[in-house]
Amino acid sequence: MEFIIFLSKLDKDIFELIKKTNYSIEENSALCLIDKKYIGFHKKREKIIVICTENAKNITHFTKKLTSINKDNHKTKLYIRRALRHEATHMIQSCNGDKIIGDINEIKKKINKSKEKAIKASVKISGNLEKELEAYMLEDKPKKVKKAIIRYCL
Repeated sequence: MEFIIFLSKLDKDIFELIKKTNYSIEENSALCLIDKKYIGFHKKREKIIVICTENAKNITHFTKKLTSINKDNHKTKLYIRRALRHEATHMIQSCNGDKIIGDINEIKKKINKSKEKAIKASVKISGNLEKELEAYMLEDKPKKVKKAIIRYCL
């Protein structure tokens, strides 16, 4: 799986925890062809998380050419890490009886306004605003995602 090269140590821990929950992780499945703007999916019934690495690379204009050690393909790393955490949050919600794990009013206060367009697109697929708000908030909080997997899914 190519996306693993874009993960931080903490995100690799999340990846391993996901596998311990009897979920599988697929990369670039047919689901990714629905729309090139999607980077991840949670298939609850099948217990599968899908990471669309090719979509992330296209969106972020990934290049194999190394321009600098620290900044090379920074956006691609960021998008893939966020997608893994986002979909892991949906897995956590599923482990929690299909409910969010946080307080919706606190989540609404903390959500970044720049994510509104992405939230609307995700709600079109999932149909659940509260779950999407929580997933978008937690995609920037890997330590919380890791702790929540342990608490709710293991």
